[in-house]
Amino acid sequence: MERSDGSRGMQSHDRQVPAAVAEAFRHGWADTTRQLPPVSGAACAAKRRAALSERFPGERIVVPSGGFKVRSNDFDYLFRPHSAFVHLTAEQGTQAVPDSVLVFEPTGSGHEVTLFTRPRSPRDAGPDGAHFYSDRRHGEFWVGRRRTLTETADALGVQTAARDRLEGALTTGVPTRSVRGQDTLVDALVAPSEPADAELLAFLSELRLVKDEWEVDQLRAAVDHTVAAFGDVVGELPYATRLERGERWIEGTFNRRARLAGNGLGFETIAAAGAHACVLHWMRNDGPVRDGDLLLLDAGIEADSFYTSDITRTLPVNGRFSDVQRRVYDLVHAAQAAGIAALRPGARYSDFHEAATRVIAEGLDSWGLRPAAPGMEHSADLYRRYTVCGTGHMLGLDCHDCAAARNEQYTDGILKPGHVLTVEPGLYFQPDDLTIPQELRGIGVRIEDDFVITADGAECLSAGLPRGADEVEAWMEALL
Repeated sequence: MERSDGSRGMQSHDRQVPAAVAEAFRHGWADTTRQLPPVSGAACAAKRRAALSERFPGERIVVPSGGFKVRSNDFDYLFRPHSAFVHLTAEQGTQAVPDSVLVFEPTGSGHEVTLFTRPRSPRDAGPDGAHFYSDRRHGEFWVGRRRTLTETADALGVQTAARDRLEGALTTGVPTRSVRGQDTLVDALVAPSEPADAELLAFLSELRLVKDEWEVDQLRAAVDHTVAAFGDVVGELPYATRLERGERWIEGTFNRRARLAGNGLGFETIAAAGAHACVLHWMRNDGPVRDGDLLLLDAGIEADSFYTSDITRTLPVNGRFSDVQRRVYDLVHAAQAAGIAALRPGARYSDFHEAATRVIAEGLDSWGLRPAAPGMEHSADLYRRYTVCGTGHMLGLDCHDCAAARNEQYTDGILKPGHVLTVEPGLYFQPDDLTIPQELRGIGVRIEDDFVITADGAECLSAGLPRGADEVEAWMEALL
């Protein structure tokens, strides 16, 4: 069953103990309250809350963090809050509390903002005094210490209240917009309004399009950790070739660095060797890593602030490209270089994709590769058989960030200083594709880097990893 706070009830997560044992838990606990400084992004989050307040005057705004998601029976996945909630609070990885809700209550001059969250488990004889040892989902004996409400207020710079007061805060008759689908109690209490809620979600996405300096610093840290993890992987390639599921060894090598250096992964690691590189989102990672094949590694580490990188390199497993591998790699590299050259403030978002696609098309034409498609002789779509997807995306708290933004602000928009995005052209020659020569079948190449648009161009945040074929080989030789 569900309690009113949205957490699981006694039947599945509370452990019953004899009265004598319960009595033993009620005494002898030290005062462990702390005085916490503001988290590093708190001041920036306050500015974002002010922008949200200004955008929707006179309306209540509700932004939940979301809650646990069940992995199997009574085991949950690690909690990761909704990105809009993170953006408005600057909450940090291991401190994030499931079922928290940020409420903007309208006032005459703006909004009063309150974070409704689960406080520390009390250690007394009150009605909730047993939760810290009996509640297997939220009790601190089971999942670790939480901040007190005061500590959370000090750390995030926002007024706090206990989660069990949320229902009273949402039942008064005020026009309300909400991020839906994240909290069952919020969805039950706040009547849906599809246009209004969609407008809120779009604004929250668009608010993230231009990153401030603090956000760019977080992305730099995530990228730096990821660059180091790619070096880890290269060092493990010889051992991976000896394993039946060497892709898993590669995945585990990267993921270890992700957990050590940051909060974890920004997305599931793609460790695609051989023909698996032709599968855009290969995450099974259950194949061998063979000498002479290419390894496409698409991976990103999420910093403790939840900002993620997203980098792809296609590496020759033995450290040297074959002639045909290099031919494909060089074409993708040239396409990426053309896309990068198109990055600048004032350019259309689509310019870098069109520039990269043009190079791919010209290269494939020079190889005599043009699939028969009547009526499409001059269309870029003619080459989708070998390229399949676009050439990049916005990057930030989500790997594919700002996805709910309106087209006119994103895909049909203009690049501005502070936009952070990837450029990632690729060629994917399926192993069973009879329209291409045998030597190309099963070769997949993608090269992806992360960029921040500056006042006069673009800065490559992932410049620490080599891109050209010669540079990749030299780098690998030093690590193998």
